[in-house]
Amino acid sequence: MTKSTLQAPALLAGVFDRAGFQSALLNWFAANARDLPWRRTLDPYQVWISEIMLQQTQMDRAVVFFERFVARFPNVASLAAAGEDEVLKLWEGLGYYSRARNLMRAAQAIVREHGGVFPASHEAIRALPGVGPYTAGAVMSVAYNDPRPAVDANVERVFSRIFDVAEPVASPVAKRSILTAAWELLPPENARAFNQGLMELGALVCAPRRARCEDCPLTDYCLARARGTVDQRPVSSPKPEIIRIVMASGMLVHGGRVFVQKRKPDDVWPGLWEFPGGCLEQGETPEQALVREYEEETELRVRPTGKVGVVRYSYTRYRVTLHGYFCQVLPGQDPEQDFRLHEATDGRFARPEELAHLAFPSGHARFLALCRADLRFASLLSE
Repeated sequence: MTKSTLQAPALLAGVFDRAGFQSALLNWFAANARDLPWRRTLDPYQVWISEIMLQQTQMDRAVVFFERFVARFPNVASLAAAGEDEVLKLWEGLGYYSRARNLMRAAQAIVREHGGVFPASHEAIRALPGVGPYTAGAVMSVAYNDPRPAVDANVERVFSRIFDVAEPVASPVAKRSILTAAWELLPPENARAFNQGLMELGALVCAPRRARCEDCPLTDYCLARARGTVDQRPVSSPKPEIIRIVMASGMLVHGGRVFVQKRKPDDVWPGLWEFPGGCLEQGETPEQALVREYEEETELRVRPTGKVGVVRYSYTRYRVTLHGYFCQVLPGQDPEQDFRLHEATDGRFARPEELAHLAFPSGHARFLALCRADLRFASLLSE
């Protein structure tokens, strides 16, 4: 443990000007707070939805998805009664789909255990599926003005610079030190504005790559600014190794409909729809991989009839190159009767208009878009 990590509680014990820090932040937030839809109502249901969406998602994109989501599911009861396919479709493009499933499970728990009324206690919110310490604290402080901190990545970055924390911000030592500072600096009567102010400051001013120190209301309190270490804070943990994979997938069109299958619950992107395919094995071409994967997954023997394009996308530490094809079954098979699912929970030949209501992983959604834009697609549907 280095000296810098111990400075948060040490400074707060005497020298640090809590009142000045609080006043500077609250005044800045009052003048600079963004007009966000959930801030207009402070409805705990909407605050909860926004906090879940903002995990791993930039604010501008989250607002668009949020407004569409709450227009369809304006309250807990409507979300609890929704079907998984519809919820996942509205979530399509946000990624990390377990968040959407946890929202559904949590809404069902609120209907079952709280009569459909969003709970107003930290313990009850923390017990909901998919709700961790940060989300519970954020909902309590923003919706109910409860005096407890909400420390997200933005707040961690602000405090790592204010107190010049020299350890990786994800380390237990740094997390404890930052949480201590957050508790001790929190004004009990104004937790809502204080916590949102810290998050807003981290998003708009104390940014990851270029901190706008000249616009920061907390410059006088910032050790990293005084020591010239702003660009070195927060200290990041080593990044995981990037894994590059090459895949092939195919759109099978038969009788004017398209074959799709639903991923298993224990797979990546569980419950989402996809086109059969998989990773190339050593020495395989994409066409050979496509034929093999189709037979392994569906027992259908197919041949590629034309390449649609290449889609590149990322998830977690994987960088994927997906080769996409149109394909058709070999003679002697009735694809609608002969397919057998080995890597999916459901499969069907869907009409083109049905595809618009199914949620796909981002790579397959982009492959579908390429297929729709291809002049051969309409011809295949009419065969």
